[in-house]
Amino acid sequence: MKALPLIVGFGGINAAGRVSMHHSYRRLVQDALDETRMAATWQDLSTLMGTTNRQAILDGTLIRRIEAASHFDPSAIPNQNKANLSNANGFNFELKRRQLPDPLPAGWTVVGESAGQVQIRVDGDMPVLVPGSFASKVSSAGSLPTGFDPSSYYNAAHHPRGLQLAVYGASDAIQSMGMDWSSVLERVRPDQVSVYAGSAYSQLDQAGLRGLYQSPMTGSRITSKMLPLSLPEMSADFVNSYIINSVGNTGTNVGACATFLYNLRQGMADIQSGQCRVAIVGNSEAPIVPEIIEGFRVMGALAEDDQLRQLDGSDIADNRRACRPFSANAGFTIAESSQFVVLMDDALALECGATVFGSVGEVFVNADANKKSISSPGVGNYVTMAKATALARAILGDAGLARTFVMAHGTGTPQNRVTESHIFNEVAKTFGIQHWPISAIKAYLGHSQAPAGGDSLTAALGVWAEGLIPGIKTIDHIADDVHRSNLDILMDHKAVGDQGEGMDGALINAKGFGGNNASALVLSPNKTLELLRQRHGQNALDGWQGRNEGIAAAQADYDRRTRENGLKVIYSFGQAVMDETDVSMNREQLTLSQFATPIDLPQHNPYLD
Repeated sequence: MKALPLIVGFGGINAAGRVSMHHSYRRLVQDALDETRMAATWQDLSTLMGTTNRQAILDGTLIRRIEAASHFDPSAIPNQNKANLSNANGFNFELKRRQLPDPLPAGWTVVGESAGQVQIRVDGDMPVLVPGSFASKVSSAGSLPTGFDPSSYYNAAHHPRGLQLAVYGASDAIQSMGMDWSSVLERVRPDQVSVYAGSAYSQLDQAGLRGLYQSPMTGSRITSKMLPLSLPEMSADFVNSYIINSVGNTGTNVGACATFLYNLRQGMADIQSGQCRVAIVGNSEAPIVPEIIEGFRVMGALAEDDQLRQLDGSDIADNRRACRPFSANAGFTIAESSQFVVLMDDALALECGATVFGSVGEVFVNADANKKSISSPGVGNYVTMAKATALARAILGDAGLARTFVMAHGTGTPQNRVTESHIFNEVAKTFGIQHWPISAIKAYLGHSQAPAGGDSLTAALGVWAEGLIPGIKTIDHIADDVHRSNLDILMDHKAVGDQGEGMDGALINAKGFGGNNASALVLSPNKTLELLRQRHGQNALDGWQGRNEGIAAAQADYDRRTRENGLKVIYSFGQAVMDETDVSMNREQLTLSQFATPIDLPQHNPYLD
């Protein structure tokens, strides 16, 4: 049998707050939870945001107007405009000697010099760039909670924001397991760990590619970190080098907005095949920068303020309701997020006593084939959703399949509401599903690009903690062109049992530019434990339960400390560094000084034995 990938930890941060222990999920459904069930989440957000004011916490989370303090002022974005200065008598001006271009531009002549200043004569016209500003037509985004600064959690000098979020997210996920990482490494070989993490758009702020390309044109200097720290897989590199000290499998898959599920598939496949026993999977994206917003806007992809005003017949753009999946809408809302999950094979998880938050049944990835536009949807998502649903039926049976729900890609664009609803509806009809619950949490969080599937996955895990499937509270009707004869597109939170026992599984859907489609089947904790009982027997499960008591207590303690004092990020720069003197080997094994267990070297021809 294949190893079963169990979800034993998860963490990160998005517009709703810290992800671990279901805090960001609870912020989504807070209007349906009483004060007792929300108390820990309010405390966590208070610490995260540096305020005890409840209204400030509510106003400073989820989709809202872009805040100048953390990003930029959308009403005054700096830019430069080309101009051509003309004067019949030419131009005379002074420059500091060190500011003098070399070689001189055409028409420039140095006519004098004194005290480090040079006098310049320009004959003819002079092209210049004139500083100015413009108001963005898009002012909404799924920004991280107001007051949260990822660079304040560790020595993050000159790190792009996306990498800062990766350090925070991976640290949260690893500590959420309730066991020291060193104790995990004691049970596995050093090469039995996989890390798949990255970004879809690289690092795009001033410390990354934005600075790399803009600096020569703005008179600034390119630094030694801008290029290397912008590589798409750098999130995985940071996790390996500074957080878990790993020499295992590593990399990232990039599939536009389906990237998280692509990486989840890679980690899952490594565990199923025995290539690894633990996989850390995640993505981090920080795309709330003016150039990216403008790039998406000119594609017609984002909801502009004027369009929101028209939808509401109002003089004011409702930033809070910028994203309206499956309703009258205008475009998606960009967001930032960091999402990480920790997977273990089932045998190791039972041995460790790890908490079981669920399991990954499978992730299916299929392309769109020939299409008219690279950005338009195609047929691939029919394939992924049909496969995921068929597998859910094979594992859960027809009755169990009826007890599943869908976390839609649900971007809030007019095209998505038609195409994705048609996919879901046709699949539901084919498999005899009536009133299939459909949730779309981008209504609250916005579209974080690469981590978007992670936003959906961790929210789905919350359903099995509090028993509520998040409704789409930003809409007041379903659009007429939405297909829904067999769907229940939730406009309000749906209660499914105290701890979600009414749902046996969730299907996570993601669609990306270029024809990148992915659909994942995630099984509930209860169904996962049933599978473990069938695979390992009741005695093994009883032993696991006893060991889990200590793990659960450690998780509760981690959560309490983090709520009270903030997250203690793991970042071990320059510690336990190994070089050639730390490596020893023979023909059978290779040993590293920092690891007690050696790495076995291949001894047989796998294509003949």
